[in-house]
Amino acid sequence: MDTDFSPAEFDLFGITITETIITSWIIMALLVLVSIITTRNLQKIPSGLQNFMEAVYEGILWLVDSTMGKENRGFLPYMGTLTLYLAIANLTGLIMVRPPTADVNTTFGLAFITFVLIHFSGMKAKGVGSYLKGFLEPMPFLLPLNLVSEIAQPFSLAFRLFGNMVGAFIIMYLIYSFAPILIPILPHMYFDIFAGIIQTFIFVMLTMTYISLAKD
Repeated sequence: MDTDFSPAEFDLFGITITETIITSWIIMALLVLVSIITTRNLQKIPSGLQNFMEAVYEGILWLVDSTMGKENRGFLPYMGTLTLYLAIANLTGLIMVRPPTADVNTTFGLAFITFVLIHFSGMKAKGVGSYLKGFLEPMPFLLPLNLVSEIAQPFSLAFRLFGNMVGAFIIMYLIYSFAPILIPILPHMYFDIFAGIIQTFIFVMLTMTYISLAKD
């Protein structure tokens, strides 16, 4: 049995691309397509896809308002995009496609974007000098500890998401390897649906929390 769980690689016009990139492109194309279809003919009384997407929007808006405050609604586009991408990416395991989030490059990329946004938001809210001065509090000799704490944030975000999703993918792969005829519905419900949604929620919530702390 092949135990290589690294993303598959393909050659495209002499350029090597991974399964992660292809799946991510498909997800992004799907999100763009749904956005175009949903907003093409907006109805005052929504129904169908528009109704569903408005419910998703209101849910994310409520999450941003309750976590960051209404004054931080400017972060809604990023949080919404992050939520939708992660939710779909984590659920691709349902069709036995390796989730992009089961690739550490994806999770580190998202964590790095969040890391930059955290510190940019903090500097914008407090000023560069005041923000950097905060690393010397409550005592200057704690500077190394404060720096390590900040640097650890993207690693924590990346490895938490990556570890849970690659673990779920490996377990489902092994289940199908030992029982290829059966359709393991209950494992799918836990490892793909439940774990996928929970990990999306955790990543987005931590992102909002870190940004709010940096701005305060």
